Amino acid sequence: MVYLYGLKSGNRRLVATFDSEAQLRAYVGWCTLRTDRDGTSKFEQGSSLATFQSWEQSATPLIGDDPFAVDHNPTPSML
Repeated sequence: MVYLYGLKSGNRRLVATFDSEAQLRAYVGWCTLRTDRDGTSKFEQGSSLATFQSWEQSATPLIGDDPFAVDHNPTPSML
């Protein structure tokens, strides 16, 4: 499992999990509308990253969030 975290103002939150890194990368590629020079991004409304400024991924959980409480393998059709 691969974990997708949203970052905003120094805070990290688990927003979705994926079966593979390729699925995560495809999803992030779809929902990223733009990335500014300072590294902050704008994401598609309704996506798991919509309210965040950037993202990161991990092969292991980084914080105590429940991976079963977030979307697993979200897709654009889930909007």
